[in-house]
Amino acid sequence: MLAACGQKTAQRVLSAAQQPADGSGTSTANQVAGVQAQSCTASPQVTEGPYFVDERLDRSDIRPDPVTGEVSAGVPLRLTIATLLASGGACAPLQGAQVDVWHCDAEGVYSDVRDNIMGGRGVGRKFLRGYQVTDENGNVQFTTIYPGWYQGRAVHIHFKIRTNPQGETGYEFTSQLFFDDALNDFVFTTQDPYVQKGRSPLTNGRDGIYQATNGLLTLQPSAEGDGYTAGMAVTLDPTAQGGPVGPGGARAR
Repeated sequence: MLAACGQKTAQRVLSAAQQPADGSGTSTANQVAGVQAQSCTASPQVTEGPYFVDERLDRSDIRPDPVTGEVSAGVPLRLTIATLLASGGACAPLQGAQVDVWHCDAEGVYSDVRDNIMGGRGVGRKFLRGYQVTDENGNVQFTTIYPGWYQGRAVHIHFKIRTNPQGETGYEFTSQLFFDDALNDFVFTTQDPYVQKGRSPLTNGRDGIYQATNGLLTLQPSAEGDGYTAGMAVTLDPTAQGGPVGPGGARAR
């Protein structure tokens, strides 16, 4: 948890490294959406990566493992994603789209996958995975934890937006959200259980996938209770990004 002094330090880190120069802040996805909708610029797609599993877990709190009941330890994060659809030079909220979110735990482990980095520690479990369906404002919200890190990648959260996940046609958008390096350093060097592993050796600037986003999908969290809240507007432009292609639509690989 963030101790009282830790909260003050965290807020200073947020204020210095992440808040806009005008001090307005972007703590909710609606605020972010209002800014991005003016330009209606398509958000960058990046690779799905090797750790997506279509578990079909309809839930907003993705911390518990539905297999064991164990709740992932870590600093709480309330994440809102606002989905916008570009059409004719304007943007409008996209209602009824499925938004999947998945990321590693505080130790850098993904659930239900096996590889040579994390071994099989998450096999058969389903923590930190889930989906929600966008409301009339294009919003979904998840309760999760601040993600940890693993070798070769900057700190990130994966997400996938699908307009027709069960059908043969539809549009699919896949990308990743990132965090400011200064906030990563603060969390990993002061907060349990992250301190046991320490600071990530890879900054955003050295991560090729982050570079492909041009920093446009970097979250700007605000302190909230013992953790953080953050929002991101994501603009989909099927014309610019390939349009509907086959089952689930166009994919970013």
